[in-house]
Amino acid sequence: MSAPLDSIANQFAQLSVESAAQPSAIVSVDDVTNKFFDYVICGGGTAGLTLAARLTEDPAVSVLVLEAGDANIDDPELLRPASYGKHFGNANYDWHHQTKKSKVTQREFSWSRGKGLGGSSAINFLVWSKPPVRDLNDIENLGNPGWNWENFQKYVARTEGFIAPSDDFQKKHNMNFDSWSIGKEGPLKITYPKTVDPGELKVQQTLFNAGLPAAPNPLSGDPKGAYFAPNTYDPTTHTRTYSTTAFYTPNASRPNFKVLTSAHVQKISTRETLNGNLTAVGVEFKVAGKSYVVNAGREVILAAGSLKTPQILELSGIGSKEVLHKIGVPVRLELPGVGENIQEHMICPVNFELRDDVSYETLCVLNDPDVAKKHTELHASGSGLFTTGLVGFAFASLDQISPRADEIVRNAKEHIAKNADSFPPGLLEQYKIQIERLGTGSPACEFINFPGLLMSPTPAEKGKRYLTMLSGMNHCFSRGSIHATSDDPAKDPEFDPQYLDQQVDLDVWSEMVKFARKLGRTAPMKDLIAREVTPGPDVDDSEVPEFVKAHFGTTWHTVGSCSMLPKEDNGVVDPQLKVYGTNNIRIVDLSVIPLHFAAHSQSVVYAVAEQAADIIKASPLL
Repeated sequence: MSAPLDSIANQFAQLSVESAAQPSAIVSVDDVTNKFFDYVICGGGTAGLTLAARLTEDPAVSVLVLEAGDANIDDPELLRPASYGKHFGNANYDWHHQTKKSKVTQREFSWSRGKGLGGSSAINFLVWSKPPVRDLNDIENLGNPGWNWENFQKYVARTEGFIAPSDDFQKKHNMNFDSWSIGKEGPLKITYPKTVDPGELKVQQTLFNAGLPAAPNPLSGDPKGAYFAPNTYDPTTHTRTYSTTAFYTPNASRPNFKVLTSAHVQKISTRETLNGNLTAVGVEFKVAGKSYVVNAGREVILAAGSLKTPQILELSGIGSKEVLHKIGVPVRLELPGVGENIQEHMICPVNFELRDDVSYETLCVLNDPDVAKKHTELHASGSGLFTTGLVGFAFASLDQISPRADEIVRNAKEHIAKNADSFPPGLLEQYKIQIERLGTGSPACEFINFPGLLMSPTPAEKGKRYLTMLSGMNHCFSRGSIHATSDDPAKDPEFDPQYLDQQVDLDVWSEMVKFARKLGRTAPMKDLIAREVTPGPDVDDSEVPEFVKAHFGTTWHTVGSCSMLPKEDNGVVDPQLKVYGTNNIRIVDLSVIPLHFAAHSQSVVYAVAEQAADIIKASPLL
């Protein structure tokens, strides 16, 4: 799985030298101002770099990527695995958006997003997972031909460069990849981190003993059960792999692939055409406070992510006329679905303190600066805690974890039927699918073993070690919105997630937290545990809903703000990812996903970009 330890540091150093020596696609503002490019991509994140690399496979096509952050190439702070949360709130790497205060919880939330080339793939937790077959077929069933499981597998395989661990590693961790369908030739290296603590096996066995099965085909559309997930991890250098290492660095020498960093997109310049649609002719952007324009010969493609793409549309005069009137932007195209249908993944912790005599090396020890320095040095030689990762996962259906499943489904059905006339266009159709998922065993309830103290309201005690069992909600019924509140592009839009607006979300989530607490009383995990820290023994099951409301967080997997749906259902883009009412504006990021899925989101983002590349290549020229 890895090279000899004494050679790893030299290999990594050589890779950095080679990367720095090769020609760079990064250009100056003078190289692009008032110039023409076939495709102007707004956003150099996960989707933007993937799409740019695929489009520039044709040497006759020119592509410019406008990225608001810095390049951050070969930055060890990004490349070092197991640095979870270190980047959050750091202005060099994180946009650190803030939400509106939640109506139900009266709490504000930080919405971290990757700042710089690679976007959030540069600061995420490296998990590689895939949704169930059904979740992706549901996207097609909402009116999007071709957006289904079969095509997802086809396109994500182009990105995937899975490297199977050694036979010994597989045997030790009870792994068998015979039934897995995962690409091996793609540019994004995916494998297991070098170091997996034996305690992970004990936690996984606990999930089995609590009634969950082994997941039959976790990366082939059937993740229902417990399994070890791979990471976006290079087994040679023991570093993060992300869209920069996979799609930018190998292609930076292409003369038709240009990237301008620190370029803040202001709006899309459009003109009306004879067919009544808008045509994008260029993009206005700022560098160092000064405004510039670049011209688009074929298309403008928004890949700014679910949080910023709707704002760019609204500042360009595309969106709800009520929103546009409030911010003083002339209406170029009325499209009321822009910024609506927001859905999110959310997590809630159950924290356990480990017994002192238990052998389980957790990330808690990195709180000591001297220990952290030691492990940073160990990482350079391919060992230590920075060669670990998040691998322990389980996806369950509600009926597998709660005796209240039928009651919760029944109550949700009654609530939706009672309020059906009040829903915005298209939402009832989504809710029907979600109710069916909930009542027929869809694995939307996620459990994540985090080797440390995460999201705890109780601070860590010096010298103690902890585990956190995270309960992850993947199919939330609550819907939020994102809308500009000013015509100033530098001012964030209003992020209103509407967390727990629908009672069914709190009902399901509370049952998940109860199940996570139960794991601490189930062997062999109970033999590792000294005590439950939070919620703690003073919180009984009847108080769990209030605990959830007070202590949940988000995994920042926002979808839906520019949903791919029929226009009459508040859709923003069609199945060709083209914005309704335009000739040549497309959206290629997570905002187009109209209904959330049970998986960590990066695999879907890469697949969307890969499929978009084929769609664009096959499109007739204007």
